[in-house]
Amino acid sequence: MLVKFDSKVGQFFMDGEIAVQLLKLTGNSGVVPGAILGADVEAARKRLETAIRGSAEPAPSQVEDSDPREAPVSLKQRAHPLLDLLERAARQGADVLWDRL
Repeated sequence: MLVKFDSKVGQFFMDGEIAVQLLKLTGNSGVVPGAILGADVEAARKRLETAIRGSAEPAPSQVEDSDPREAPVSLKQRAHPLLDLLERAARQGADVLWDRL
């Protein structure tokens, strides 16, 4: 399943499993479809940013020994598109919606 994130400030698509994980970190239930109202976007962005800061990154030895094409992708990297969208939406007071494709 793919999840489409949409706002008047932009849109992007993400793997559903990762999207649900990140949505839960924003304080949402992770249910698809859903939305964050413009007034709540900044708080959701802060919760996600705090959660990511506390997440474990792959150990450097694991990354060096693996094939670069198969290197693990950190939660911080996966969250970047959502953080960016939330930041832009917060500046404009825009809602953020998501739905499955």
